[in-house]
Amino acid sequence: MAKNKQQLTLLSVLLMIFTSTFAFDNTSIAYYTMGYAGIIWYILAALLFFVPSTLMFAEFGASLHEQPGGVFSWLENSLGLKWAFIGGFIWIASWVILIVSTVSKIWIMLSTTISGSDQTGQWRLGNLTSTQTIGIISILFFLLVTAIAVRGLKKVAHLAAIGGVAAAVLTIFFSLASLLLLLKNGFHLAEPVKLPETFIKSPRAGYQSISQMISFLIFAVYAYAGIEAIGGVSDQMKNAKKNFPLALGLGALLISSAYAVIIFLWGASANWQEVFHHSGVNLGNTTYVLMSNLGYRLGEQFNLPAAQAQSLSFFFARFGSFTMLLSYLGSFFVIVYMPIKSFILGTPKKLWPQALPKLNRFNMPANAMWWQALIVAILIALTSFGNKSATAFYNILTLMDNLSSTLPYLFLVTAFPFFKANRQLAKPFELFHRKISYWLAVGLVDSLLLLGVGSTVYSALASRNYLELFLELVGPVLFGIIGYALYLLYRRRQQKSLLKN
Repeated sequence: MAKNKQQLTLLSVLLMIFTSTFAFDNTSIAYYTMGYAGIIWYILAALLFFVPSTLMFAEFGASLHEQPGGVFSWLENSLGLKWAFIGGFIWIASWVILIVSTVSKIWIMLSTTISGSDQTGQWRLGNLTSTQTIGIISILFFLLVTAIAVRGLKKVAHLAAIGGVAAAVLTIFFSLASLLLLLKNGFHLAEPVKLPETFIKSPRAGYQSISQMISFLIFAVYAYAGIEAIGGVSDQMKNAKKNFPLALGLGALLISSAYAVIIFLWGASANWQEVFHHSGVNLGNTTYVLMSNLGYRLGEQFNLPAAQAQSLSFFFARFGSFTMLLSYLGSFFVIVYMPIKSFILGTPKKLWPQALPKLNRFNMPANAMWWQALIVAILIALTSFGNKSATAFYNILTLMDNLSSTLPYLFLVTAFPFFKANRQLAKPFELFHRKISYWLAVGLVDSLLLLGVGSTVYSALASRNYLELFLELVGPVLFGIIGYALYLLYRRRQQKSLLKN
């Protein structure tokens, strides 16, 4: 068993971090939402959230690397069992909603790979609508992913590595193509830069007020979400005390740099007003619209006939969607296992039915993973059978994902000073040595998160988008209540057990 626990190298964990955290389409969403101004918010989110929180998670992971509970163990050893239950359930809710949001978007990638454009709005199974059809095949797909993932961590790591490589290939391909376009047209940007307005103000009509722009912080923070889930494998890493913090630090630097550069490079080929004034553009297909446009602009610069430029446009869209498809598939095999493993194996075993935390012969919590699959299937069915258009469907899923992926960090970051104050824990790796340094870091990160959440809520209330606000809050609030209820149930069982003895 000991051999199985020490099988992950620095490179494999770094690829897991890149796969589970970096998402190429976050850059296109940022450009679609804020234009060049997205760069500032992504840099702020990196400096004020991603880097300091990553350093905190590195200390958590190095100190508690022998505990399989990951995030739950971090919270329990810092804030106590009650807040570990509440925060842990809000955290697991964010991953469940992420799965529901992301699994449906895979079909946009597949459709674009096959046909060169997003045709999911035309997909039909019998008398079902397109969103219902996408819902059915999403459920079947996630059941297949779960069936593969329960067969062992090596399969998860290998598939995650493929996804990480695919994301890196797409990033390099896009960067080289954009630089070639700039070189060919004399470094003339399709989206002109007007300082300082370009890097402050969004070209999108819906993001003009201060509160709306600040609410974009949720998108920026969300773009960095996921790195804490790797804490669940620190106990299975070679030389975890040294390599785990190193992997987190390298991952943070690589991802934050990539986001800033890529957002700017979108402006080399895409004039915001020209590209995004088409009715078919939504938060689910922005990447493929922009990749298609990049290919067409390259064809124009090389004086290709219109038909050949269009063919190049289709190739870029298909290449982008295919590599994104591989990247998302890789990430699925990480997120289907890491969060549920951290949560189920970290919580008290007496809380669950005896079979739920049981490991199969591949050392995987298969029963818990299948229950997760059932919950995901129900949520997909509820969202896809809601009589929404494809555009509204993908936008709703994105909205559900934003706050649910951000709120858990309030628990994790706030827990850090209490973790530092716990003298019973050995801390072999400390990046924050002085009390003022980690209290300052915690204050900055929490202020940023609260500002982003508050602005999002205010914007929704001011524009009377009550349904959007409900969808953003329902996951964290519901799972937080469930977590507290289960904590009370666990305490009752404990008291009864003490009375019997």
